Amino acid sequence: METIGTWWMWSGFLVIVLIMLAIDLFVVGGSKQHRVTLKEAATWSGIWVSVSFLFAGALWWYLDSTAGRELANQKTLEYITGYLIEKSLAIDNVFVWLMLFSFFAIPLELQKRVLILGVLGAIVMRTVMIFAGVWLITQFHWLLYLFGAFLLATGIKMWWFADATPDLANNPVISWIRRHMKVTDDLQGERFFVMKEDAGKLVRYATPLLLVLILVEFTDLIFAVDSIPAIFAITTDPFIVLTSNIFAILGLRAMYFLLADMADRFSLLKYGLAVVLMFIGVKMLLIDLFKIPVAVSLGVVAAIIATSIVLSLKKCPRTVQ
Repeated sequence: METIGTWWMWSGFLVIVLIMLAIDLFVVGGSKQHRVTLKEAATWSGIWVSVSFLFAGALWWYLDSTAGRELANQKTLEYITGYLIEKSLAIDNVFVWLMLFSFFAIPLELQKRVLILGVLGAIVMRTVMIFAGVWLITQFHWLLYLFGAFLLATGIKMWWFADATPDLANNPVISWIRRHMKVTDDLQGERFFVMKEDAGKLVRYATPLLLVLILVEFTDLIFAVDSIPAIFAITTDPFIVLTSNIFAILGLRAMYFLLADMADRFSLLKYGLAVVLMFIGVKMLLIDLFKIPVAVSLGVVAAIIATSIVLSLKKCPRTVQ
């Protein structure tokens, strides 16, 4: 695997991630069952994005001084493009979380623990899948065509079913859990399991919060399958792929609380994300015939996302109270 990452760069990145996770776990949101306000969510979202771009600046500075301006520009642009793609696709993940919490009537103050575990699970799954994907691509170049066709089909499907509402009541994952586990009807605070008396014996019951956690982790896996191949259209350098991915999802919890009351205002964003996936799919299918420059890809993705956001806001104006 060809990569710009040295042992100390990987180590430094790991330290940054651990520090950011510690801050997210013990600082953001404050005390247990604290309800994150819109101001807090906006502030922390800004901090996570700023850290991500500071990392890009540090990467450029190091490569510029050690490997030359051309490589520094190329790798930093790849990182920023990958970050924007993964951050954009992560928004759809957030909307699914909103739908799950709404369906199970989970109040905001009880969502913190599920979101933390969801982000941790996403980090682990993406790390494994990224290294596996990079290795497979280095061994079997034709997989890029398979990924491209998959992303193109996924984008078309996302566009076609953009306004469809999933039938969570008959979700096969939930149905399987309910057949194999006893589940309480009511929430029990932030607990995933409780002991209840049943036929004179204490029996372990799962709570609806556990169902939500399982579905969150399951959707994390599905979105990882969709989004990770997308960055392979930009670069196969594992250091760039992993750092852009992880930085994109580290601030997901803050972004979730930021969008919690505004999801209805971005009704056209899913169409924009569908176009992004179709564009990246076509880019991968043409990779050996015509290589679209990374700068062009960055501009196209940014323009698509910005346009879908602006059109959404125009379609659904909202007066600030």
